[in-house]
Amino acid sequence: MQEPLLGAEGPDYDTFPEKSSPSPGERTRVGAPQNKRVFLATFAAVLGNFSFGYALVYTSPVIPALEHSLDPDLSLTKTQASWFGSVFTLGAAAGGLSAMVLNDLLGRKLSIMFSAVPSAAGYALMAGAHGFWMLLLGRTLTGFAGGLTAACIPVYVSEIATPGVRGALGATPQLMAVFGSLSLYALGLLLPWRWLAVAGEGPVLVMILLLSFMPNSPRFLLSRGRDAEALRALAWLRGADTDIRWEFEQIRDNVRRQSTRMSWAEARNPHMYRPILIALLMRFLQQLMGITPVLVYLQPIFESTAVLLPPKDDAAIVGAVRLFSVLIAALTMDLAGRKVLLFISATIMFAANLTLGLYVHFGPKPLTPNSTVGLESAPLGGTGQPLATPSSCLTLVPLVATMLFIMGYAMGWGPITWLLMSEILPLQARGVASGLCVLVSWLTAFALTKSFLLVVNAFGLHVPFFFFAAICLASLVFTGCCVPETKGRSLEQIESFFRTGRRSFLH
Repeated sequence: MQEPLLGAEGPDYDTFPEKSSPSPGERTRVGAPQNKRVFLATFAAVLGNFSFGYALVYTSPVIPALEHSLDPDLSLTKTQASWFGSVFTLGAAAGGLSAMVLNDLLGRKLSIMFSAVPSAAGYALMAGAHGFWMLLLGRTLTGFAGGLTAACIPVYVSEIATPGVRGALGATPQLMAVFGSLSLYALGLLLPWRWLAVAGEGPVLVMILLLSFMPNSPRFLLSRGRDAEALRALAWLRGADTDIRWEFEQIRDNVRRQSTRMSWAEARNPHMYRPILIALLMRFLQQLMGITPVLVYLQPIFESTAVLLPPKDDAAIVGAVRLFSVLIAALTMDLAGRKVLLFISATIMFAANLTLGLYVHFGPKPLTPNSTVGLESAPLGGTGQPLATPSSCLTLVPLVATMLFIMGYAMGWGPITWLLMSEILPLQARGVASGLCVLVSWLTAFALTKSFLLVVNAFGLHVPFFFFAAICLASLVFTGCCVPETKGRSLEQIESFFRTGRRSFLH
């Protein structure tokens, strides 16, 4: 099968035929990451993803603690635990919806900075909660901030990065989200649940401070007619000694061709709807693989299965494995390519989900059924199955399989889905379309997270894992048929590829 965007360049892929391409020496000067400021700007932005990852898994150690709370106003029932775990995704969907407006109204950088307001307010509400409504509102606000940053940060990073490092920098949002989750798991071993919320305020304040000194996206500034400011921003990002004239002209020409907002008539053009449809389906499949309910209910899942180590330790180990896997993806994305990692990722997740489903259905059960959040009200899979002793090597299977699932997700479908969204969306619709992708993603995550406990109580813990495994198989087919390879291409080249219609991705 011919690989999209792969192979030698030809005239049909020349983004700007009326201008001569830069010489090899000029390409080196423009593309080489000589200026470390682009890395600083990326770090400042992705601190928002750190807070997002921290807030996403906040419920993992907190739900068990609140279920045993002596305060009747804070003690969670099964239904309340389900809402506390899933309402974050509703807030994230609302954040994605707001990003459809804010991304183009305020710009990428100011939208990221604006997310600090609901994030700080949400953590404060949870830290001082004296009723269930404060927990829900705080969780919703941190979700809103997470959804807003999820739509804005990948776009900002992709627009300030050069093609040579865009893959590595494009993985940093997922990397920081994973690091935020790992920090929550680690702090959960040391701090009570209220202080976990207080600790979440720190990265938000640092993000605001650093972003105040960073430039906005040159592409956004050009789209607003602020050419001089865009030139200064690009010079700051690339370095004073770098020749940015060809890159600046390339970006400006592309922006001028798309100076108006996308109309409904333009949305029906294949070069517009195909990349948007690919991005939407990738985000939809990403969530259907089950990553959000697994992360949200990670510790309760371990408590409902026979595991060798304490569930809190298992959750922290899985967080560390997730961080290591994203590092692998960041280092190999610009070498191996996006599609190769997507294939490997989905294959690993399929094997892990299938293993977890078979273990839960046929494997040993805990010595005493756990009722922390009511994952199941009776021993899993019926009766007549052997009970596991604490020293049984077979009880390592849930931990190892979950580690493989997280590893597979973190080295492929986690970071690459975000990166490809920011790469393939047309500039004319990038702000709105990225918000739409986040909206679809988190509405799907809400439906999965809210129904996860209901399905488990009705049919058993093995059923969701078998479903996730089937979705992983579907994602393999989708990747082979529809997903383009964007390694080493500028955003303008990728957009030109869809515009030429050299190959239909949907046939």
